[in-house]
Amino acid sequence: MTTATDRTDALAERLFDATLGALELYSIFLGAELGLYRALETRGPSTSDQLAEHAGIAPRYAVEWLEQQAVAGLLDVLPGDKRRYALAPDHARVLAHPDDPAHVAPFAHMLAGIGGVLPQVADAYRTGSGVPYRAYGRAFRHGQGHINRPAFTHELPGDWLAAMPDVLARLENAQHARIADVGCGQGFSTVALANAFLHAHVDGVDADAASIADARANAVDAGLDGRVRFIHADAAELRGPYELIVVLEALHDMTDPVAALRAARASLAPDGIVLVVDERVAETFTAPGDPVERMMYGWSVTHCLPSQLAEHESAALGTVMRAGTLQELAVSAGFGRVEVLPVENDFFRLYRLDP
Repeated sequence: MTTATDRTDALAERLFDATLGALELYSIFLGAELGLYRALETRGPSTSDQLAEHAGIAPRYAVEWLEQQAVAGLLDVLPGDKRRYALAPDHARVLAHPDDPAHVAPFAHMLAGIGGVLPQVADAYRTGSGVPYRAYGRAFRHGQGHINRPAFTHELPGDWLAAMPDVLARLENAQHARIADVGCGQGFSTVALANAFLHAHVDGVDADAASIADARANAVDAGLDGRVRFIHADAAELRGPYELIVVLEALHDMTDPVAALRAARASLAPDGIVLVVDERVAETFTAPGDPVERMMYGWSVTHCLPSQLAEHESAALGTVMRAGTLQELAVSAGFGRVEVLPVENDFFRLYRLDP
């Protein structure tokens, strides 16, 4: 039998663990932001002085950060007279390799972005206003773009599109197919689509000017500047015709998701379809929820809902958009068929929308 004291102790321990995790994520933010993990991987095992010189940071900070990382079990300490620290290959996948499916270090940047505006979020709660997306800054934008980068790089052109074999066949056989990536963010999904379909023209569309600037730079880095186009525009301004329109983890954040879907439907070529990828939350509200549900509500109360309410007459869906809500939005936008695709993913649910 669980007593009130047991519940109190369990919650106190949980909050202690959460604080520990948050502090270690902030230290990971420093390691990624300052290039410390990259320096350790490229140079190899290093003393604090060597890391300070190679990464361009103050020696005293290098000492403290390296000791903290070792105590946290993120870095290894090698035996010897001079203490040297190493980033093991299995941890490098998580902390330093942006395309690796294990790379979840960008969560640290997302939390840093939220931490910088929490007083504004609290004020928004009092007034009913919102906090604009741009206020969350470069850190959150980087984190959001890069936390999805591995899935967009590997799973989007692979398992996700393979779940629609008719669409995949049309795109592979077409000489001049057009694809739109609505809510493209930093453009990693746009680049992945262009790499997957070498004869396609891909348009990335996003309402955030800074994200579009990032996307253009990322396309240049990927050598795709001539085959992709990034447009700073609202989703409702979409113009086709497109064989495929994707809306990847973006629909729940849109001010008017029905208008966005209606514009997507109107922009489809004959036989074109819309692929929506959004959060894999529970079918109905259940409390307490599983870890994914808890995480999605965490993003919602600190970022998604406040940024949505900064827009005039926003739908204010929050992060937790359930399958039934997506169905209602699609029907309101005029789609005749909505199918949940049989793709296993811990965080995303995939919807095929046919006109």
